[in-house]
Amino acid sequence: MKAHLLSNKSVEQIEIVKVKDNSSFLYTDDVSVEEPLEIRVVYHLADKKESRNISVTMRTPGNDTELAVGFLFTEGIISSRQQVKSTYFPEAECSRNSENIVIVELTEGCIPELMKADRNFYTTSSCGVCGKGSIESIRTVSTFHNHTKQNTEVSLDTLYQLSEKLQSFQNNFSATGGIHASGIFDLEGNLLALREDVGRHNALDKLIGYALSADLLPLDNKILVLSGRASFELIQKAAMAGITIVAAIGAPSSLAVDLAKEFDITLLGFLRDNRFNIYHSGSHFKIENLL
Repeated sequence: MKAHLLSNKSVEQIEIVKVKDNSSFLYTDDVSVEEPLEIRVVYHLADKKESRNISVTMRTPGNDTELAVGFLFTEGIISSRQQVKSTYFPEAECSRNSENIVIVELTEGCIPELMKADRNFYTTSSCGVCGKGSIESIRTVSTFHNHTKQNTEVSLDTLYQLSEKLQSFQNNFSATGGIHASGIFDLEGNLLALREDVGRHNALDKLIGYALSADLLPLDNKILVLSGRASFELIQKAAMAGITIVAAIGAPSSLAVDLAKEFDITLLGFLRDNRFNIYHSGSHFKIENLL
């Protein structure tokens, strides 16, 4: 696994007026790009191809096929990389429209779990859970729920360095101040992969989509670091990927804590400035040098 940053499509320069004290001046500013991405699934049924529009999500362009595959996996619509035959952008007269549609074609004999797409999958960059019928409908059973967990031990020094390391690789955040990141680290604190997006849930789907395509799941001996808060949806996606340690630079929600306990996921919050809170310590997790 390796770190990977977004292309220039993720940042746009615009002319603005800056105001400071009692003066103003023209300034060229970097802003995060946000555009819709439509995710379609194509599958074979009764000797013909069926197509289903699954989701429209507001995202930062880049790593779109990873986002599509990761989204389908974390929502339980597909369960393995072997079910994905190909991913591609459709041909269209308007190239911009084509770039904002990803088609995931499944292998013959694979029927997507469309019953799990039981909500209006219009999501925004701020909340991927909007539109779900109920909390119960997003308690997707993880493929790795019964996977035997490894004992993991992480030093305090390693944990203390994670937030600074994540931020040091966030080039697009540094430029715009408006992009979330999800990063996977090994137990020694080395960054293995990072994805950014205006939507925190999209950043994680991109990361999980990459790991799924590279046959790296479950990520049970890795640390997921979130650039912001830990929501219920992010912990649900982490559980789907078999992640057992989640460290957020921001705060977790009460439902995120409940779900971390349900899946025995170690959940750390406010990880910055040589401090953090332990909201749940997994049964297979230990911190070295902690008094």
